[in-house]
Amino acid sequence: MTSKVRAPKEGVFHREDRGRLTNAGIVMACLVILLVVAIAASLSCGRYAISLRELRIIILGWFSLGPGHNGVPEPVWRVVELVRVPRMLIGGFVGGGLALSGAALQGVFRNPLVDPQVIGVSSGAAFGGVGAILLGLGTVGVWSMAFCFGLNALLLVILMSRDSGRSSILMLVLAGIVVSALFSALISLVTYFANPNDTLPAIVFWLMGSFAGSTPGRALYMVPVITLFALPLLLMGFRINILSLGDEEAKALGLRVESTRWLTLGCVTGITAASVANSGIVGWVGLVIPHFARALVGPDHRRLLPASALLGASFMLFIDTLARSAIAAEIPLGVLTALVGAPVFLVLLRRTQREGWQ
Repeated sequence: MTSKVRAPKEGVFHREDRGRLTNAGIVMACLVILLVVAIAASLSCGRYAISLRELRIIILGWFSLGPGHNGVPEPVWRVVELVRVPRMLIGGFVGGGLALSGAALQGVFRNPLVDPQVIGVSSGAAFGGVGAILLGLGTVGVWSMAFCFGLNALLLVILMSRDSGRSSILMLVLAGIVVSALFSALISLVTYFANPNDTLPAIVFWLMGSFAGSTPGRALYMVPVITLFALPLLLMGFRINILSLGDEEAKALGLRVESTRWLTLGCVTGITAASVANSGIVGWVGLVIPHFARALVGPDHRRLLPASALLGASFMLFIDTLARSAIAAEIPLGVLTALVGAPVFLVLLRRTQREGWQ
């Protein structure tokens, strides 16, 4: 006597899928609203306070929808247009880009404790920026050298991790650690020879992270560059899902593992190098934010990557607003992000030990 296996009703799966999509849609909408609130706080808060009414008039004036400068002093317009808007754009794109990079790397490496610094790009870009400051090359020189040395760091990681034309995840991580240590030592050497009266303080402050030097010109460079590298990552969510299953499973499903992995690392390198070149090293964002996003939308990278970008942008804008508003002097961003990230990292590390992850 044979028994028939009853298939589940198709409608049940449709209802579950619709429920997941609806919940994810609600979360994404909330993240967009949070980003709008963060943008408003970034533009209005500071030592020169700007009311929401003045901010509304200014925004409407940009689109020729308002009464022009009616009731808003000229200095307020200048502060918003020349100082806070470029700073908001750079801060949002840096935070979103670093969080997006961290989420992508954690999927590619299948390790929840990985962030953009693991491939040595941050240290390489920092060395380039420090060298430019020491040589007095100016803003363009700092940006260019930081970006170039960040890419060179990735090339070193590629060369050190290759074995018979292939790279394993373990060798990638170890090569990243070695390259990061090498460039950190070079940074210390350059700092040792810096003039303690002017160059050394500039190097130290730059390494601690800050958006104080944001200008409209920098924003015009930063926004397109980070967008150029971020868009491929956002479109690779399904591929990163497959890659996170493991190399053998990904190959069995027809994915080109090596090319996908290096494309991801290249995009992460571009975002990280551009971020460090503009604002110095801003740590912990790429490590911590993806975990919060994963708790909100789940592990599917098609939703996790955009959620991480939105949450990272909001987080960085709130941190930057706090850094320049809490006290008279501006607090370095690296200090505040470390105060938030270090306790979260400790919690993640303890959870990793309990669950026996390698």
